[in-house]
Order: sequence, then C-alpha cells, then structure tokens
Amino acid sequence: MVRTVRPSFNAPPARPAQGAIHPVDQAQGLRQMFAARVLRFIPVVANTRSAAGGLVLERLCAAYAAFSLNTLVVDASELARPPSELAEFDPSEGVERLSDQVSYMAARGLPLKFADARGSCSTLLDALADASPRSDVILVHASASELVRIFSDRGRTHNLRPLVFTNDMAEGLTDAYAAVKVLSQRGGWMAYDLLMCAPRRSEQAEEVIARLSQCADQFLGVAQRSALRLDPFEPASLDPEPRFMEMAAGLLHCALPHTLGDTAFDHLLSPGAALPARVSAALN
Repeated sequence: MVRTVRPSFNAPPARPAQGAIHPVDQAQGLRQMFAARVLRFIPVVANTRSAAGGLVLERLCAAYAAFSLNTLVVDASELARPPSELAEFDPSEGVERLSDQVSYMAARGLPLKFADARGSCSTLLDALADASPRSDVILVHASASELVRIFSDRGRTHNLRPLVFTNDMAEGLTDAYAAVKVLSQRGGWMAYDLLMCAPRRSEQAEEVIARLSQCADQFLGVAQRSALRLDPFEPASLDPEPRFMEMAAGLLHCALPHTLGDTAFDHLLSPGAALPARVSAALN
C-alpha cells in the first residue's frame, strides 16, 4: 500500500524571456508536455522477492508531485489487494484519494478482466484513463507478464522503457533478470531503468547492479540504461535526489501517451473542473 505523499517542494514555472519557445527548466518542460491533457502510463515491474514496491512507488509519486503532476498508482502486483467488486465494472469505484496529488487503486487480478481473445489487456488503459481523468501520470505496478499483456499492443510502436527494481539479494536479482527476459522476449522491450533498493552501507548492491546489466546484455541483448540506488531506511519526507528526479523525468518522456476520451473530457470541462475550456492538441 502506498502511503500518503506530501511533496516537500514545488518547482514553480520560470518566466521565459520574450519570444522564447523552449522550456527554461526541467519542471517547466514537463508542465508543457502535459498541457494538452495527455496521460502518461509508466510500467513498473513488480518484484515480489524485493518487498520494495511501496518504496519505489512512493518515491516516484513524490518526484511527480514536485513537478506539479497528479499521479494514480495502479497496484496489480501479487502482493496488492484485489479490487472491489464495483471496480471490476467501473474502475473509478476503486480509486482511493491519498493526497491532493496522489491516488491509489488496488488492482490485483484486474488486468485479466480486460483480456481479449488474443490475450491482450490493453483496453484496461482506456478504462483507467476514464477512471482518473485528472491524473497526469498513471503508474502500473504489475508482473512482467501482465505488463506485456497490458502494454505490448501499443508499446511496440513507442519508445516505452519499463522500470525494474530489486534488492541486493540473490533472489531479488533472479526475479529481476526473469522479468527482463519476459519483457524482451514477449514484449520486445530492449531497454530498462533499474532501481536498487538497498541500504547505503550494502557492499553487494553495486555488484548486483553490474551482474544484472551484464547478464541482460550478454544473454538477452537488453540495455540497462541507468541504475540508481534507493535506501529503504531513509525517511519518506526527504526530497528526491536530483539524479532520481532526472530518472523520473526520463520515464515520463518514454511513457506511453494516452489522449483522454470524450467521457473524460466531459468530466474535466464540467463546472468546477481544473481543466480550462480551451484544450490544445495532444503532444506525443
């Protein structure tokens, strides 16, 4: 379960110079990317041996809150709660508001409810977009096989890069490698980012990072694009580190864009909604 996240800083938009058309800073560039009300889906690969899923999701939510973005966490991992009965028919019934910028949906087993005759669960993305139209980012936390069912139809034509995490133990490394194998062979995703969730004093953390990168490259031809460490003993109130913010921003740029449907626009344009009446074209 993801705890309530209260971002400790906000990056205000810098005032551009007269005639400037490029973003002045990273946060402004991300706000421009989301100005068209296009959701961004980010696949986060669950690792049941690591037990750090809550930490990873929490820190991502804090990073996106710092960019003034609203995040929905869809937890479809094996350790998550199953969705309520109503959520199976209307996913919006399963959305829990944790803070002004973070929402959560328990969704264990929910993707398979959307499976079609080919085994694809891609229609879940449409349902989630309609269920949380005010979200800017939707983190889908699930096993590698379920992420392939959800994203592969649409992700093959997009530069989608999943986030993998592990701990510094052998079983965590084994699960992470197995996930990378499924993502590459079934989903066609040949690059990923890695979060190593281990205490800063861990002596084997760097060795595990190097071993996973080496095995993924030599045996699967998959690139480990970047790898960062997260200390599970650090308080959640700490601001995300600059390198973590860079990784979070990179995941957004490689995330799967999804333009809101008519139902979602009707909701957003209703009285009291946060979206202005004028909507610009989608930026992909």
